[in-house]
Parts: sequence; C-alpha cells; structure tokens
Amino acid sequence: MESQVETETIERELTERQLQILQFLLKKAQPLRVYTVYADQDQIARELGMTRQALSVHLKKLKDFGLIRTGREFVDVTEKALRVLRMSGAEAIVMAKVAPKYRQQVYDKLKELPIEKAYRVSGDYDLVIIAREIHINDLLRIMSQMEGIEDTRTFISLEVIKE
Repeated sequence: MESQVETETIERELTERQLQILQFLLKKAQPLRVYTVYADQDQIARELGMTRQALSVHLKKLKDFGLIRTGREFVDVTEKALRVLRMSGAEAIVMAKVAPKYRQQVYDKLKELPIEKAYRVSGDYDLVIIAREIHINDLLRIMSQMEGIEDTRTFISLEVIKE
C-alpha cells in the first residue's frame, strides 16, 4: 500500500484540471473492483469541454502516477486514485422495503444503476443492494425518487473479515 507521504506528494503535483478529470472519470465509472469508464477519449474530452489533445496530456500524467490505466475506449480509475481524492472504495449495503406492486419496476430500474449486486430477499426488507461507497449518494438520491421505495437502511463496510 502506498504511503500517506506518496499520496500527499501526488496531490501537490496534480493540477485542479487533473483532479477534475479524475473526479469526472470516477463518477462515470462502473464499479467492478476497478472503476472503468467505457468511452473513448474524444467523448470524454467533449464532456469535459476540452480538446482531446489537452485531455491526453492530463491523462498521461494521471497514468504516470498510477491513478488510471487506459486502453482503447476505456479508462480504469485505480484504488490509488480513490485515496488521492480522499474517497473510499468500501462496499455499501443498502436494504430497502419496496411496495409489492412496484417491485418489478424497482428491480428493472436498479439494473441501470452503478451497483455491484442486488438481491431480492425475504424478511423485514425486500431488497439488499451492494454498491461502492463512492456511488452511495447518487444511488440513494435516485432511490428516494423511485415510486414504491418505502424505506431504506444503509451500511458502510469497515473491514472485510472473510472474502
């Protein structure tokens, strides 16, 4: 694991624009233990309002620091980048009660969201969702607007005891 000193050194070397690009990529990423953005650099540059050439310069520096990996039409955001952005890749568990007549609608909508897994369960709650902590605010905001969601409980994992 990288030291705190190395993380702070990288933070000092990054420009505001590079931090903005890193945050943008992380937000667009699909959580798969690595955070992958499936888009080509032209599309990313367009969405960030910059030229592809300018983006390439910034991506090279982010890559040199080990904060991203790039390939054809994808960018992976690394765990090291999460530390630089002071974000956690910890798992979040959301338990939700869903009104019976809206269950299928809710299940279908969840398939479009940045979650790792969703389980239909029996008991006090109808649904258990596993997501990354970095996506939890967006996930809860969207879920709060979904018809049929009656209650949610959210937990953030502190430590993996056994995987």
